[in-house]
Amino acid sequence: MFSDRKRRRAARKVKPGDGHALERLRWWQLFSRSLFHIRLTRGDGLRQIWSVDVRLAGDSDGEVWAQLYLDGWHHAGSKLPAAFPVTGGTVEVVASGYGLKRCHYLSDVGAEQQLMPDPASGEGRRARLDREHPVMSRAIGFASIAVLIVGLVLGIPQIVEQITHIPPIAESVGSFTSPVHLPGWFNITLLIATLVASTERALRLRNNWLLDGGLFDGSE
Repeated sequence: MFSDRKRRRAARKVKPGDGHALERLRWWQLFSRSLFHIRLTRGDGLRQIWSVDVRLAGDSDGEVWAQLYLDGWHHAGSKLPAAFPVTGGTVEVVASGYGLKRCHYLSDVGAEQQLMPDPASGEGRRARLDREHPVMSRAIGFASIAVLIVGLVLGIPQIVEQITHIPPIAESVGSFTSPVHLPGWFNITLLIATLVASTERALRLRNNWLLDGGLFDGSE
């Protein structure tokens, strides 16, 4: 959840929409596009569908934007993190290095709920797996955490060794020799496994500053 100061700062970044129609999500966009929806009711009883569309690869400048749609028409846009005023509250959108870590509706009275992922999105397909095969889903989730913990335990000593061998740092604090020395192929395999695990967690909007902090790829 945003602090009041961060919410005000994010709200100032919101730009008015141009009214174009929401594009249908394609199968090849499973890991490059996130699409979420929420149905809200106005005070006069009119029901509205608000949608958040995020192209995770970013624009030509590398900036990641969230686009807000009302009943399928472009209503507003903002660089992430974003805080969009909507019916009865605010939609907050935050990205991680592997996807989204927050796409939630916060009502004016303090109630909070995650927006529903589009069934055709990667998040939507992961949510369907959780509904239809909960045991398998939990096993995959535990496996992702285990991979990230192993990567953290094995990776930190090697990174610290590399850092402390930089001459200015070595002269200041001394050098550290890691007790862990893994072959190159194992480190590459571990890197790929941690990327897959972090992506799986991002599909569930799970994020931990330590486990998902981009230890290996430096994305955060």
